[in-house]
Amino acid sequence: MSSVRFRLLIMALLPLIVLMPLLLLLGMTRWSADYDKVLIANVESDLRIAEQYLARLMFETGTDLLSVSESSEFSTLLDRPDTAQEAYFTAKQDVLELDFLYFLPRADAEEKAKKWPVIRAALNGMTNTQIDIFGQEDLSEYSNDLAAQARIDLIETEAAVPTDRIVEDRGMVLHSASPVMIPGHSGVLVGGILLNRNLQFIDTINALVYLNAITGGERQGTATLFLDDVRVSTNVRLFEDVRALGTRVSGAVRGEVLDKGQTWLARAFVVNDWYISGYLPLKDSFGQRVGMLYVGFLEAPFSAAKRAAYLWMMVAFVAVLVLSGPLFLWLAKGIFAPLEQMSSTMRKVEKGDLSARNGNVGARDEIGQVAAHLDSLLNQVQDRDQKLRAWAGELNDRVDQRTSELRDANAKLEQTFKQLVMSEKLASIGEITAGVAHEINNPVAVIQGNVDVMRETLGENAECVKTELDLVDRQVSRIDAIVGKLLQFARPGEFSGFDESTLISPVVTDCLVLVDHLISKRNIEIKLDLNEAPAVKIDPGEMQQVVINLVVNAVQAMGDNGVLTISLNQMDQDGQTGAALVIKDTGPGIPLDKLNSVFDPFFTTKQAEGTGLGLSISQSLIQRAGGLISARNTGDGAEFTVWLPEAS
Repeated sequence: MSSVRFRLLIMALLPLIVLMPLLLLLGMTRWSADYDKVLIANVESDLRIAEQYLARLMFETGTDLLSVSESSEFSTLLDRPDTAQEAYFTAKQDVLELDFLYFLPRADAEEKAKKWPVIRAALNGMTNTQIDIFGQEDLSEYSNDLAAQARIDLIETEAAVPTDRIVEDRGMVLHSASPVMIPGHSGVLVGGILLNRNLQFIDTINALVYLNAITGGERQGTATLFLDDVRVSTNVRLFEDVRALGTRVSGAVRGEVLDKGQTWLARAFVVNDWYISGYLPLKDSFGQRVGMLYVGFLEAPFSAAKRAAYLWMMVAFVAVLVLSGPLFLWLAKGIFAPLEQMSSTMRKVEKGDLSARNGNVGARDEIGQVAAHLDSLLNQVQDRDQKLRAWAGELNDRVDQRTSELRDANAKLEQTFKQLVMSEKLASIGEITAGVAHEINNPVAVIQGNVDVMRETLGENAECVKTELDLVDRQVSRIDAIVGKLLQFARPGEFSGFDESTLISPVVTDCLVLVDHLISKRNIEIKLDLNEAPAVKIDPGEMQQVVINLVVNAVQAMGDNGVLTISLNQMDQDGQTGAALVIKDTGPGIPLDKLNSVFDPFFTTKQAEGTGLGLSISQSLIQRAGGLISARNTGDGAEFTVWLPEAS
């Protein structure tokens, strides 16, 4: 009995604690669905009883009219005076429980047949009974009382389709006609029952459906006859003694039954409560859907019974768990305690305590054997760990020594490589620039010499072209200045030594004037925040070159619209006072993999539009002046910061 296999078999029952709730849930869901199906089947049966009663009433009405039309009493009546006929029809009307009964000679019947299909069928020799909708004029022909009985004031109803109507004055009539074939008196016998406010009709349906032994005795059921979507005969109550005449069916039911012609078998909101309901569309003699027949019973008692069943099952489930839980825990204790001891030992080992052991776990079965074997393995692990630690210590010392030597050598190699690459690039640029400057200077010297020869040759005649010659002189001087700048970039050491102080704010203002033609072509907003900043030692032209380059790059990066922010402030760098110029755009920013390369010579992101020297030249000019230039992304664009030390 103490075998671990036996206890594990007992523990296999524990998953029932998980499976039982799931099975209970599935069972309750299935039972609830079946319960609801029973309720729907019940209301469907009730609806069929009501439908059969209506069909029987229509059949009996037609049969009664046929019996009258074929009776010998009726055949002799038509030869008697009108007063006798009127008394006969009144008496028969009361006996047959009709609201109207009259005879139409064939000529009059043919005229009426144009309006009513039941009369047309009787003229063709067939007794016919249908539901027809009579207007106030039709009802008034028989009796003003019938017109008044049909009139029902509409009551605003929750969930009904909105309407502007305030009264229903049409009548739903059980309309019947039977042929009369008496020699000399051919025609049609017409009778009918007004169903509006016909409480006997609706109460009879309710009694047939809900007050008999077959359906299980008295239930809280209701029945209703609808004209369109208005209750014209019902035992549904607004209040205790007030029937819900004039209230309307919900929009959902109307759409399904009247609009689509489907039978409704489901829960529905009826006036002021939920009912398990059945709605059957009713058609008139023209085949049009004109109303509905409804039966249903209150949902609340069945919902309460369902909730009680749910509660009972939950209580039973909890009781089973409470009674079986201690037994399962007692049986599992003999397994869990040794296992928990071994688990605790393994946690200690994992944290580095290799001296942890299980010891005596109080069990002599398979679990006890596993615990003893585990202790033996831990002894071997501890011994090997001590040896490995000794070897690892020695190896780590050697690795640290070699790693330090490699790290220093690698750092020196990277620094040397960067210097070589930059020196090689600058040397190449210097050679290219010097060659370009030399090639430009030769034709410029020729141009200048020829201009001087022209002046000497023309003498006084040169006055007429003096303006043109002066313009050539200025442009040649401009070329000389540009070439000088190129040489200054190629060999900066030969041109350094600017000793005057420069204020950055005026330089920025002048630069914005120079690039205004570029900015005005785009929808770019300029924001200036030029605060007081110390003067710096840099050639104004070189500073202008740097600013223009950064502004042009920012404008081109933003495209057709954006915001260019230029700010100037005093800022200390490594304990030294200086001025910081920040140029920020709202463009796409600099790709992260390109951020460290933007100052490299010939690096450009504007394919076929730039040389890639702008930022490289700007960096050289700023560094030569003792300053720093840096770039970063701000999340909504790129930002370049130019810092220059204060002029001493």
